[in-house]
Amino acid sequence: MSIVLFGGEKGGTGKTTLATNMAAMLALQGKDVLLLDTDRQGTASFWATVREDSEIEPRIASVQKFGKGLASQVRDLAERYDEIIIDAGGRDSMELRYSLGVSDRVYIPVQPFQFDIWTIRQMDELVEMAQGLNENLQAFIVLNRVSTNPAVREDLETREFFEKEEFQHLSLLDSVLRDRIAFRKSGRDGLSVVEWKQDKKAADEMNQLYKEVYGGY
Repeated sequence: MSIVLFGGEKGGTGKTTLATNMAAMLALQGKDVLLLDTDRQGTASFWATVREDSEIEPRIASVQKFGKGLASQVRDLAERYDEIIIDAGGRDSMELRYSLGVSDRVYIPVQPFQFDIWTIRQMDELVEMAQGLNENLQAFIVLNRVSTNPAVREDLETREFFEKEEFQHLSLLDSVLRDRIAFRKSGRDGLSVVEWKQDKKAADEMNQLYKEVYGGY
């Protein structure tokens, strides 16, 4: 089993979208998955409630946890599920730091805009601190909400920035998710974009991310 965290210091980057899609795709593979919502806005929990109320199969367990006892609670829950996915709020919070301390891998969605790119430096430092206690923690950047306009090369510019900076504690995934309305519409219905089945490009992008997140583990 694994404990996978979707988090970062910047809000609105798509952490919940990635977390809920990964949870649904794991469940479709027959995994007993727990979606752990540590964001007080509760968006992931709301998605799980919509899914439950709509009687969508497979069902996905979801709970909210906050505060100082989070790390021990995650370790306890890890004994009961095949996989745990943690959705952390977009800020440097107690929940984000405790989650980094118990997770196997963290995936940090970044939009390829300058203000989002700057937060990568902060996350590199935060991951370094977390690895002092959780030495097996691996950290990855996911380019998300990239423009669908082929003339806009912001994803390539972000990759060039990443290579130039030579971050010591972060790796950049090959997967790129573009700014598609399908991710928002499917989430509104309590579905993954793969289950929604109305946008093949969006589904292909999410499948590629799933392979990178879970394919080698």
